[in-house]
Amino acid sequence: MKSETRNALLKAYSQLEQIVSDLYDAADAAVEMGDFEDASLLQTRADILYEQMENLDFVISELEE
Repeated sequence: MKSETRNALLKAYSQLEQIVSDLYDAADAAVEMGDFEDASLLQTRADILYEQMENLDFVISELEE
């Protein structure tokens, strides 16, 4: 794999990691405020992006071998 490709994938992974963290934090805050509908939406979106992060991690690992 070219270093540019690897760097782009690692950057995307890092950015997703921050987004997922922000969404989980927002979901926690929504729960604390009693806004369970928004909390559920935020949690679901975070879960979906977390799954994409795991997939991206797998791709990066496979391409590095």
